[in-house]
Amino acid sequence: MSGADSWEGILDEDEKILWQGMPDGRVTIRAKNIVTVLFGLGFAGFAVFWMVTAARAGGQFWMFGLIHFGVGLALAFGGAFGSAWRRRHTWYTLTSKRAFIATDLPFRGRTLKSYPITSSTVLDYDAGPPASIMFNHEMRRRKNGHYRVDVGFERIENGAEVYRMMREIQKGQAA
Repeated sequence: MSGADSWEGILDEDEKILWQGMPDGRVTIRAKNIVTVLFGLGFAGFAVFWMVTAARAGGQFWMFGLIHFGVGLALAFGGAFGSAWRRRHTWYTLTSKRAFIATDLPFRGRTLKSYPITSSTVLDYDAGPPASIMFNHEMRRRKNGHYRVDVGFERIENGAEVYRMMREIQKGQAA
């Protein structure tokens, strides 16, 4: 999303774009991903064992294991590669009033969310590298309750400069 015409009808008349960027799309492995990867590989491995055993008995019953094998692989590699893939389809914009996060994901389509930056907005800055600035959160639903997901500009290259601009917006000094 670049160019003044693409923002027509979205920005207020007195609102200016200060910065635009994308998150780092590299694959990162974190401690929480390792457990999911290992569980997924174990799940897929057991599915292979089950399919081989069922195939020896004859018939087509072994094919029911393909679903479990696919789920195991999705668990193993979705956790490691899914967030990097999502970041590669995400764009960030900071204006003199708001932060925008745009995504274009297959099956979900395009989304554009805006978050006002006010004097009461809590900015959580992680210098990285790469840097991340969290400025909001969303509550998401799961089967037995809700969980919190931080929202912000993840894994950006020039985080210190963007953080400085966000602090200026909070003070009412944005350009």
